[in-house]
Amino acid sequence: MAPADGSMLDRRVILAGLAVVAIAVPALLAFNTPPSATFLNQAASFVGWGAWLVTLTGALQARCKGGQRSGLTALIAALGVLILAALISPLWTGLPTTLSLSSAGLVAAAVLSAASASATQRAGHGRAAFEAFCTGLLVAGVLSSFIGIAQMFAPEGTFGALIAQSSAEGRAVGNLRQPNHLSSLLLWSMIALVWLGDARQLARWATGALMALMLFGVVLSGSRTGMLGTLLLAFWGVVDRRLSRTARITLWLLPLLYVLFWAGVREWAHLHEQVFIGEAQLHKADISSSRFAIWRDTLALIAAHPWFGVGWGEFNFAWSLTPFPNRPVAFFDHTHSLPLQFAVELGLPLATLVLALLGWALWAAFCAARDAVDEAPQRRAALAMVVMILVHSLLEYPLWYAYFLLPAAFAFGLCLGVPASAAAVEPVASAAPGRRIRPLMIGALLLLIGGVASVVDYWRVVVIFAPPEGSAPLAERVQAGRHSWFFGHHADYAAATVAPHPGQVLSAFETAPHYLLDTRLMTAWANALNEAGDVDRARHLAQRLREFRNPQSEEFFAPCKTPPKDGAPAPFQCQAPLRRYDYRDFR
Repeated sequence: MAPADGSMLDRRVILAGLAVVAIAVPALLAFNTPPSATFLNQAASFVGWGAWLVTLTGALQARCKGGQRSGLTALIAALGVLILAALISPLWTGLPTTLSLSSAGLVAAAVLSAASASATQRAGHGRAAFEAFCTGLLVAGVLSSFIGIAQMFAPEGTFGALIAQSSAEGRAVGNLRQPNHLSSLLLWSMIALVWLGDARQLARWATGALMALMLFGVVLSGSRTGMLGTLLLAFWGVVDRRLSRTARITLWLLPLLYVLFWAGVREWAHLHEQVFIGEAQLHKADISSSRFAIWRDTLALIAAHPWFGVGWGEFNFAWSLTPFPNRPVAFFDHTHSLPLQFAVELGLPLATLVLALLGWALWAAFCAARDAVDEAPQRRAALAMVVMILVHSLLEYPLWYAYFLLPAAFAFGLCLGVPASAAAVEPVASAAPGRRIRPLMIGALLLLIGGVASVVDYWRVVVIFAPPEGSAPLAERVQAGRHSWFFGHHADYAAATVAPHPGQVLSAFETAPHYLLDTRLMTAWANALNEAGDVDRARHLAQRLREFRNPQSEEFFAPCKTPPKDGAPAPFQCQAPLRRYDYRDFR
C-alpha cells in the first residue's frame, strides 16, 4: 500500500474513531434504567450513526451521475413498504402512534444507512469506510469478549457502570444482556477481523490471537445460533477462494477450535462445580427453546388472517388474546423468525412482496461480490455479515434493535453500491450552491438530533419507574409521561398496573396492551373489564392468562381452588366466557 499523506491519515483516524462511537459504544454501554433494558444502547446507536454518517456523506468530494444498482432500489423499496405498514397500522389496528412512529423511524434510519453506504461506495470511498466499519466492529468484539469472560469467570464483580451482570448463571451475555446478541456481534467482529487481516491492517499473530479470543466469547455465550454461525464462517472459508490462504485455513479450523474451547469450559465447570449453559443447552428436552411452539401458533394465526395479517406490531397482542391451550409459557413479543413475522403481521401478499424484494437485493449483492475485482474483498466480507445476520433472523429478531439493523443496512448498502467511473463524477464545486447540501447528510443530522431528542423524551417515563428524590407524586409523573412522543405506552402501563381500581383507568388499556401483554397487565385488564361490567370479556382474558401457566398469576386464580359458599357465583376468573372472542374484540 502506498503511504498516505497527513490529511488522508487524519481522515482515516477520524472515520475509525466515529465508527467506534457508532458501533462499539452501543454494544459496550452497561448502564440502563427502566422501563427498557436496551433503549439507551439503541439511542447511543442513533447518535453515533448520525455522527458517523454526517462525516461520511459530508466528506464526499463528488456527486455521482452513474446508474444505481437495481438491488439497492429493491432493498429501499422493501424497507419503504415496512415504513408504510408501520405508519398506517394505527389506522386499522389499536397500535399506539408512539409504537408506530418508533418502528417507522427505526426502519427509516436503516434506509439512510444503506443509501449512505451505497453513495460512499459509488464515490470511490468504499474501502476507507469499510476499514473504519471493521475497526468499530473489532473494538466492540474484543472488549465484549473480555466482558463475557468476566461474566463467566468472575460473576461477583460484573455489575456496575462498566460490566453488566449476567442474567443467566454460567453464561456470557455481554453488555447487550442477551447471549444470542453477544454471539452475533462476535461473529460479525470475526468477519471484520478476517478482512482487516487480509488487508494487512493487522499482523498475522494478532489476527489469530483475536480470532481465538472472540471464538472463546461465542462459546461462553452458550448460543446455538453462535454454534451455527461458526459453521457458516468455516463454509465461507471453503467457498471463497479469493481469501488469503491463511484466512481460509483459520476459518476451516474454527469448528475444531470451538469444540476444544467448549470441552475445556465444560471440564472447568465440572471441576469448580459451576454451571455451563452451553452443556445444558444440548440436553434440553425442547432444543428449540419454545420456538417450535411459537412457530406453530404463528402459522395458525397466518391461516386465520392470510390476506392482511394482524397488523404491524400486533403479533403479541393477537397471539396473547387468541386461544392457544398448548402455548409456550413465556410471553413472546416476536415470532423469532423474520419471514414468519412479516407473514403474520403484514399478510401473505405483502410479506411475499417484501421478501421477494429482499431476495432480489441479496442476489444482486451476491452477483456484485462475485463479479467485483478491486473491491471484491470488502464486498464479500460485507456480504458475509449480511448473510450471518439474516441467518440469525431466521431464529431470532436481532434486526429489531438499532445496534444490529443499522450496521446490517450499511453492510448491505456497501454490497450494492456501484463505484462510479471518473467520467461519471462531477466535482461538487461545479454544482449549483443549492446542491451542496445533500439529502443524505441532512438525514444523518436528523438521525443524530433525533437520537438525542429520544433520550430526553425517554426520561419523561423513566421518572415513573425510577423516580429521583423529590419527584412529583406518581399520578403526576404518569400524566406527564403520557405526553411522551415515543414512550407514552409505558406511562399507560404504569397507570394500568398500579391503580387500586383499574376499572377507573380504562383509557390506559387502549394503548398499553399493544406493547407487551404480561401477567401484571393481563390481570389488571381483566379486573378492569370486570369492574366496568364487561364480565364476559374479562373471563376471556382470564382464560388466556391461565394458558400461560405463569407462577405470578397464582394469586389471581387462588379463589378458583375454593368452592363458592352459600351458592354464590364463582369469581369471573374461574368461569369460561359465554361466547368465543378473538383479539379484534379487544381493540
